[in-house]
Amino acid sequence: MNAPKLPRPSALHHGWTPAAPLRRSVLFVNPASGGGKAVRADLAARARERGIEVVTFGPDASLDELVEHAVSDGADCLGVAGGDGSLAVVATAAIAHGLPFVCLPAGTRNHFALDLGVDRRDLVGALEAFTEGVERRIDVGEVNGRLFLNNVSLGVYGDAVQHTEYRDAKVRTLAKTVGAVLGPSGAAPALRVVDERGRPYPSPAVVLVSNNPYALNRPLVTGTRPTLAGGQLGVVVLDPPHGPRPPDGRAWTADSVVIDAPEPVHAGIDGEAITLQPPLKLLVRPSVLRVRISSRHPGVSPSGLLTP
Repeated sequence: MNAPKLPRPSALHHGWTPAAPLRRSVLFVNPASGGGKAVRADLAARARERGIEVVTFGPDASLDELVEHAVSDGADCLGVAGGDGSLAVVATAAIAHGLPFVCLPAGTRNHFALDLGVDRRDLVGALEAFTEGVERRIDVGEVNGRLFLNNVSLGVYGDAVQHTEYRDAKVRTLAKTVGAVLGPSGAAPALRVVDERGRPYPSPAVVLVSNNPYALNRPLVTGTRPTLAGGQLGVVVLDPPHGPRPPDGRAWTADSVVIDAPEPVHAGIDGEAITLQPPLKLLVRPSVLRVRISSRHPGVSPSGLLTP
């Protein structure tokens, strides 16, 4: 059975407002990201045709330093065409300096672009965010002072959550969502997290904390978030399976959560492998990031389109 076709409204129908003209926009481009998507689209040249300054960067460059240099030279908008990890670096600077931020879908999976409402098939058209854009404010997440746009993942997906004992429909949905968005974390030490009811989870197989919750009750759009401006973290916990009894899994929302462990934790943050020192203190920072997209793009994720 084919998924139903979703309408393609413009962003102006979903809480976005016309953005002010820009004087000096700077776009940071990773030519290698997404298997060379930006190169194949000749994105740098297309951007320069629109009066956008382009800075290319690679694995040996300090993106933080390049961004700070652009800001000190008078940039009034920061954009990036790269993976989700690069997006977080540029977004951090945009928040610090009160500048608008543009996401170009040139990465491999472009999860953030999808949930922001950018048309991932229209890389060159996404440049219109600089010239004819619309703007709004969205939330970001933070873990131990480090910004994340998508999620922080702890534990190993792999065999653990694909175990045959994950039969319960609710747990299957949680596992499917985790599998769609989980980053490259590693075997977790004895994590401990407490839910909003005060129930402890002393040894979960997987913990996923996201900047706004994923749609868990809409199977056609698993792995997307209805909104990035709800002011909440989404938390998903999956217990390891034990014997014939189906494992437990729960999801809830919170404005902050603390995860403890007896040793450093290998985590995936927006798709990048990071080691964090416990306790992990995660929180949401509501409405701190100014984002711009093309007014011709939907401006809402697939699960957001299905929201009543």
